[in-house]
Amino acid sequence: MLVHTALDRAAQVARFVAQAGSPVVIHVDARTPPQDRAALVQALADLPDVRFCRRFRCDWGKWSLVAAMQAATERLLGDFPKVERVYAMSGACLPLRPVADLQAWLDRHPDTDFIESVSVADVNWTKGGLSEERFTLHFPVGFKTNKWLFDRLVDAQRLLHVKRDIPDGIVPHIGSQWWCLTRDTLEAILKDPMRPVYDRYFKRVWIPDESYFQTLVRLHTRRIESRSPTLGKFDHQGKPHVFYDDHLQLLRRSDCFMARKIWRGSDRLYQHFLSPGSGEVNHAEPQPSRIDRHFARATEQRIRGRAGLYMASRFPMQNRENGKTAEPYSVFQGFTEVFRDFEGWLSSVANCRVHGHLFAPRKVEFAGREKTFAGGLSYSASLRDYNPRAFLTNLLWSARGERQCFQFGPGDTQGRRYDLLWFMATDSNAQISVISGAWAVPLYLSGRDVAEIRREAARLQRIESDMIDILHSPHVRARIRIWTMAEFLENPAEPLHLLFDEIAPHVQSRMIRIPELVDLNGFGSFLQDLRNQGMQPVLMGDFPTTPLPPGPSHRMK
Repeated sequence: MLVHTALDRAAQVARFVAQAGSPVVIHVDARTPPQDRAALVQALADLPDVRFCRRFRCDWGKWSLVAAMQAATERLLGDFPKVERVYAMSGACLPLRPVADLQAWLDRHPDTDFIESVSVADVNWTKGGLSEERFTLHFPVGFKTNKWLFDRLVDAQRLLHVKRDIPDGIVPHIGSQWWCLTRDTLEAILKDPMRPVYDRYFKRVWIPDESYFQTLVRLHTRRIESRSPTLGKFDHQGKPHVFYDDHLQLLRRSDCFMARKIWRGSDRLYQHFLSPGSGEVNHAEPQPSRIDRHFARATEQRIRGRAGLYMASRFPMQNRENGKTAEPYSVFQGFTEVFRDFEGWLSSVANCRVHGHLFAPRKVEFAGREKTFAGGLSYSASLRDYNPRAFLTNLLWSARGERQCFQFGPGDTQGRRYDLLWFMATDSNAQISVISGAWAVPLYLSGRDVAEIRREAARLQRIESDMIDILHSPHVRARIRIWTMAEFLENPAEPLHLLFDEIAPHVQSRMIRIPELVDLNGFGSFLQDLRNQGMQPVLMGDFPTTPLPPGPSHRMK
């Protein structure tokens, strides 16, 4: 057992193994304070089959880890001549089954070495860009101690075509450093006449603890199974997953004999797995594949995230999100201007949450004009405008499971360079429906001076023209529908029926009367007055001087 921290947990595991009749040799990192090592020795002093070996100052990826394993193995084989197998473990390992289960399982596989040993030429899971090169370059500097110098030395050796000779007779293999080997194989490795040559060579190999025994075992084994008996899972960056108390059932389901890395504070795991067993041997085969799907899902979630979730621990690059938003939503432009109480009508017939203008300049118009909404979102315009995209994504994330609909038009806050509209237009969850030119209806009903209205109408038409250009962009991924006001009012029931079917596809078909239209008598004359003032309204389409109200046929079924 190699330990350097959490010596109290290492003592628990060593006691569990030793009391089951298996001797233990512990290597304590030379960096560990002497008083901590003394406390560990004292805690295990009552166990005659627990020994301590020569200490080395261990560094990640350096030869010192192999030297520590060699020292512990030599002490174990020398002090306990009846030992037939040697199991390598760390202080962060935890037995998941009684030692008797492991002994019975090994007895069913006589003369078999269990060690992950894969030819370096066939490996595709190494991380850091070094595969064959870890055996052919020099690594005098530790990767963890000086990454910059490590990378520069690698670059220089590549530039100079430096290539070390691999000793004759060996083929580089790599794999997990946690193995279970037979006495015969280990003695053959440690007493090999070529050991000085091999040791000298591997001292300059990168991460030799993952290649020394994995390579040399191929020279001396009678039978090998290339798998580690210790359960260890790694993420997409090659970093080990850490197990906590809430992984208890997951670890039990694996039927593995040992697992790493266990968090030192996992009191529940240590209490459960180190408690005395029933005494009956469980012959179940280890099946780590049973829990693979959980780690695959965790990796997928770590790489891609959850659709529409933005958080400090994983804020994706722009356009690299796994879905910009969490749920489908509908954006309406011009509908509240053309219909009376459009929001109330839509919420009653479609069973969805219908907001007003969420990005109105003065305040957020939540449904029911509430001051706060799900997720603690405030109706404050200044808070919203600090990050309008985040406001929208937070709203959709907090209201998952309920369709959100809101109004958005040229009079709303657009953001810099129409950032918000670009965000929605490129979001596949968005459904954007536009009645172009409808912004003129409130101006018509305002009763303001025509000259004043003309300036405002020109501003709104310019903004809406830019918005429509964005919605016609080839980069758009949202579902877009655009009608001129004249087209829409010819038969408003047809587009409303289409939108209703998309928003509430599971609602049973029923007769639904369209919402009441705003009185537009005289609207054509109003548009002509704008033209007379020098402003050319074009986005309404060919609007009639006196539009006809919808007749009985303008109903939805």
